[in-house]
Amino acid sequence: MKLLKDILYKVDLERIEGSTNFAIPHICFDSREVQKDSLFIAVNGTLSDGHSFIDSAISKGAIGVVCENLPQTINPKVVYIKVKNSAQSLGIIASNFYDNPSEKLKLVGVTGTNGKTTVATLSHNLFQAMGYKAGLLSTVVYKIGSSSFNATHTTPDAIRLNQLMQEMVTAGCKYCFMEVSSHAIAQGRISGLEFDIALFTNISRDHLDYHKSFDDYIRAKKKFFDQLSSHAIAIVNKDDKHGATMLHHSNATKKTFAFRSVADYKCKIIESQFSGLHLNINGLEVHTKLIGHFNAANILLTYAAAVELGEDALQTLTVLSALNPVDGRFQHFKTESGVTAIVDYAHTPDALENVLKTIDIIRSGTEKVICVVGCGGDRDKGKRPLMAAIACSLADQVILTSDNPRSENPKSIIEDMKLGLSPIQLKKIISLESRREAINLGLRLCGSGDIILVAGKGHEKYQEINGERISFDDMAELKAHFKD
Repeated sequence: MKLLKDILYKVDLERIEGSTNFAIPHICFDSREVQKDSLFIAVNGTLSDGHSFIDSAISKGAIGVVCENLPQTINPKVVYIKVKNSAQSLGIIASNFYDNPSEKLKLVGVTGTNGKTTVATLSHNLFQAMGYKAGLLSTVVYKIGSSSFNATHTTPDAIRLNQLMQEMVTAGCKYCFMEVSSHAIAQGRISGLEFDIALFTNISRDHLDYHKSFDDYIRAKKKFFDQLSSHAIAIVNKDDKHGATMLHHSNATKKTFAFRSVADYKCKIIESQFSGLHLNINGLEVHTKLIGHFNAANILLTYAAAVELGEDALQTLTVLSALNPVDGRFQHFKTESGVTAIVDYAHTPDALENVLKTIDIIRSGTEKVICVVGCGGDRDKGKRPLMAAIACSLADQVILTSDNPRSENPKSIIEDMKLGLSPIQLKKIISLESRREAINLGLRLCGSGDIILVAGKGHEKYQEINGERISFDDMAELKAHFKD
């Protein structure tokens, strides 16, 4: 247990009502999780305002409250701490409560629209393979060394985040590689963390249901780099026009990677096949099992981070060459009949375009490409017609279907995707609300040598429909078809 006054170290305080010289055994920002003698942090969230639950938290045993606005009625048995920003304070409080675990790790954060999971996972697997114990916080899974836990968010809440890092420290981890989502940055979840390296993959349209505009989305990503200390290193994609934006006003040491521009870390694709990539990185050649230009960029950034962490360049590439692709990221197999089946998480226009262009580059030109794709419900509606248009422009046949419809009608989502398509594009489209039926139809349309891409869900093993998570696995569906 820590004294409350120590937990409040570095918090932007405005006023304290009561003494802080007592121990706190538990912290929380959800009133349902309050225990005896808890410190409750009232955060104004996207769905509810924690200030509305202060009385409830006190009734359940909270003896300290952190808030932006003091309640009208003050309980004399409770200490109230008024702060400028509860969300930012929560991150700092969580770090202090768990003894600032990020300072005891080499912490590497990866942000961007696409590639975060691959770079974070490759980095974790690379360092594990090189003999280090490392932690991973990704969309797919949380790992402490080789132990795995189900991931709940791309970036966990501040309390869970610091708790996991403390467990990494206790387990002897020296490194932690984590995805840093725009939501996490905007909501202050990474406040209080000390990053050694920050990586920027790229940026394109995504999460505009939350950020409201592309400029807001860019500003959220940039905030990550603005918060870095002078001891940190920032490595950004120089080929992305927003890469330089990330570095403006950052105190970190600035590094770049690129294919087309002069940069600290350069890559040239020598050969790209379904069997993998042959690359030249800063004058050294490497073969890798990963596929496509977008994965070449992910490998380059993973390599750059490892070298900046002090690893030998040749040894890093040698180990990278043996690593397997990440689940649900251009994951593929070839059937006895010669059909190539691919599952990819591509759920943004840019990601879908990258995957389909990769297929187009690799194929001989005679194969038919069938794309099964949908869009998530209760999310950015503006990207729906963009996704369909890209699929129509780069695939021979498009089957529009359900992704995670959530509370929306799947038929309405599909109709949104078809908005603005030309008559020629519409002729390429078949609509099937059932994802299982859509995948099966796509496979029936495949002849020998053809390619089917099932996009949008990747590693996910479920569909979200009307508040329920129903078991569903794209790769399992594909493989089951060929077992029958």
